[in-house]
Amino acid sequence: MIPEETVPRHVAIIMDGNGRWAKKRFLPRLLGHKAGVKAIERTVRAADALGIRFLSLYAFSTENWRRPEKEVSGLMSIFRFVLRRKVEEMKRENVRLRFSGFREGMPQDIVELMEWAEEETKENTGLTLVPCLNYGGRQEILHAVEQMLKDGAQPPVTEERFREFLYLPDLPDPDLIVRTSGEKRLSNFWLWQSTYSELYFTDTLWPDFDGKELENAVKYFANRERRYGALK
Repeated sequence: MIPEETVPRHVAIIMDGNGRWAKKRFLPRLLGHKAGVKAIERTVRAADALGIRFLSLYAFSTENWRRPEKEVSGLMSIFRFVLRRKVEEMKRENVRLRFSGFREGMPQDIVELMEWAEEETKENTGLTLVPCLNYGGRQEILHAVEQMLKDGAQPPVTEERFREFLYLPDLPDPDLIVRTSGEKRLSNFWLWQSTYSELYFTDTLWPDFDGKELENAVKYFANRERRYGALK
């Protein structure tokens, strides 16, 4: 049993390894992505049971557009399917959906589904699930600067003022960032918000990730001493 006071409020996950999971099984990459959806479902339930309040998932980065057209198209079809079929389930389970990322450039029907999902779940008071679609940390920072200039902001610029122009300014910074599949980098995820995040890396490929894996990450976090730049 993990003490409630040691559970991170916001866990962010870089879901990596779908393609390698499929390759190991001589399957098309798209089946790896579909298996990854099952891992998301397991992880959402596990996060809620552990008392995590916010779970953000790096679902599609700004760099992912460079992947083969067939794979990108398949991913968009998966997003459509999940949004159409899973929102009612999330409403029953008291999960709130919010999306982070640059919506321009996304297919318009998916943007409309995202807006519909946010509206349908906005009254839910349990876990807040934040899929990051067409998200890039550098792009978010540049977008915030552009919006500040349009707003006529004058120096000095404070962190608090800058935060107002992020995609989700009221979302708490991630306490813990988890990356699967053995890679050890942030890959342009939550660059502004991750300043004091604890980092946890696991060799587990994303489709194999489950509640036990999440619990291991939370236990790691619980044993960390967070000093925020202060001396011991």
